[in-house]
Amino acid sequence: MSEELLTIGELAHRTGVATSALRYWEEQGLLPAPGRVAGQRRYPPSAVELVGEILIFREVGFSLRELKTLMDLRTSAAPGWRELHERKLAELDRRIARAQAARTAIAHGLACPREDVHDCPNFRRGVAARLAGASLEEAHSH
Repeated sequence: MSEELLTIGELAHRTGVATSALRYWEEQGLLPAPGRVAGQRRYPPSAVELVGEILIFREVGFSLRELKTLMDLRTSAAPGWRELHERKLAELDRRIARAQAARTAIAHGLACPREDVHDCPNFRRGVAARLAGASLEEAHSH
């Protein structure tokens, strides 16, 4: 059976994740504490997929704290995971809207016929709107 178990180095190699990150994730409760053979960590083959899941969740924007909550919900079979996903989706929608507004503002600056964008009346109005408390999205729409 021990032939099936993976050392931390083997898990790192199969997943592309540094051993230090794997140890940290274990400390944070994202990876279950593995068994030990002669004092060395030995992970079940299922740990490879679990690390892959963590990577995906990190790439879509979940923090380690949120991931810990997801892992806890998973093991308790609680239904709260949906709420966490909905909050993350709303957060991503806000970030996308800000990024789109930023992109539009930068594209306008590049397309502005003025030699210096600071002389652009639209830019000046946007600055004034932002100073008056408008968000970037609102300031750029003025």
